[in-house]
Amino acid sequence: MRLYQEDSYATRFRARVQRAWSDEKGHYAVLSETLFYPESGGQPADTGVLRGPFGEVRVLEAYEEEKAFGDVVHVLSAPIPEGAEVEGEIDWGRRFRHMQRHTAQHLLSQALLRAGGYHTVAVSLDSPVCTVDLEEEAEEARVREAEALANFAVYADYPVEAFFVSEEELAQYPLRRPPKVRGKVRLVRIGDFDLAACGGTHLKTSAQAGPIKVLKWERYKGGTRVHFMAGWEALEDYHAKHALLSRLALAFSTNPLELEKPIKRLQEELYALKGENQALKEALVEALLPRALEEEALLVPEAVLGELAKRLLAWSQRTFLLVSPEGRFALLGPRAQEVLARLKALGAKGGGREVVQGALPRERALEALGLLG
Repeated sequence: MRLYQEDSYATRFRARVQRAWSDEKGHYAVLSETLFYPESGGQPADTGVLRGPFGEVRVLEAYEEEKAFGDVVHVLSAPIPEGAEVEGEIDWGRRFRHMQRHTAQHLLSQALLRAGGYHTVAVSLDSPVCTVDLEEEAEEARVREAEALANFAVYADYPVEAFFVSEEELAQYPLRRPPKVRGKVRLVRIGDFDLAACGGTHLKTSAQAGPIKVLKWERYKGGTRVHFMAGWEALEDYHAKHALLSRLALAFSTNPLELEKPIKRLQEELYALKGENQALKEALVEALLPRALEEEALLVPEAVLGELAKRLLAWSQRTFLLVSPEGRFALLGPRAQEVLARLKALGAKGGGREVVQGALPRERALEALGLLG
């Protein structure tokens, strides 16, 4: 018996181990009844513990042997004996967050349908940032309207109820989407706002799902993927972002909502400095090129090492060795491999085809310049 379908707020239960087995992948058990929700419909499985004469064993995961009506298999941290009486306890914090995500998804899917005629075809609730996949390409105005509508449903504090109907009775219910199972079907109703076939765990009222925040949406497989957060996780996200904005605002001596202005000025200054830096590097390469052509082995700033090597490659077929004070080097020409072998004797590492580049111990940089002779 799936006890979570009767009371999703229960956290402890007693049961008997009907089957237990192990293989090279792990340890498993099927119980006479369970509160552990098996991963299904985009909602992650419950975790927790089983206690009995054997001690305490962790429930790492739960899955269905057969969708909707098969046995729930518990994946365990250690084997337990068949026939044992056990007390199970789920991780309530994890369960409640999953219920917030799942109930919020029902509200948002219905809101998207009402606001834009968008149909949900898939969901993922396995992380704080959840996703709803829509069949259609969504417009920004409609998504924002749906977000507001979903939160209005939160504030309405609709009761959430689950009940079973036969397949023959389904035609009497205006479902948001057709069920994926046959036979006896479990429906979840959120006031007069949403009605859908669902086997998952849900909150008692819509108010407990809020707030619901759409983070972004993007084109996905010809439709749209909407990313959202809900409940405590949405509040935690807001807290983290608010704290970050506050720290940045303090650093820029401004209000958090005015940060764009100083950041834009900083970007403009950065772009200008990058341009100046590039111009200076080009000028330095031009200044060093005649000396490098004359001396063939030269100590140069690391910032222009690669560019100067490329210029030498185009100017001459002789062998050149450029070394920076930090120990970086660039080597090119017909004797490059011969000189590289000498550099390796000093502890250098590197490689390449037309231009061999690498590094050697900083204290050997000046000594390396004498190896070209």
